[in-house]
Amino acid sequence: MKYLLDSNIIIRMTLASGDILRARVAECDDGDLVTSTIALAEVAYGSVQGKPPPLDQLRAFLEEVPVLDFDLQAALAYASLPFRRASFDRLIAAHALSKGLIVVTDNVAHFADVSGLKVENWTE
Repeated sequence: MKYLLDSNIIIRMTLASGDILRARVAECDDGDLVTSTIALAEVAYGSVQGKPPPLDQLRAFLEEVPVLDFDLQAALAYASLPFRRASFDRLIAAHALSKGLIVVTDNVAHFADVSGLKVENWTE
């Protein structure tokens, strides 16, 4: 495990969107990519509401990329972060910090104030 995929990256990957993203994913070794139950919940909620990706594409994605449970370590990491109301990104940041993972997102600014968090944008 090396990279934790944010919800916007999951959506782009399931829609096969972006040459730069596809190239970066292709460079990864087996087991490098994971996502969080938090990011999955965000995407699944959108899918149920009729937003991309369709649930069948999301399920296919989940056959390839493991999902990490948000556990006690992640909860304690979340408790130490500066508070921002209603932010899934804070939970995702805490999850990545607790596992020593790099967050892959195209919303780098959403994570900029999280001390010690490594973030990469694979879409540009």
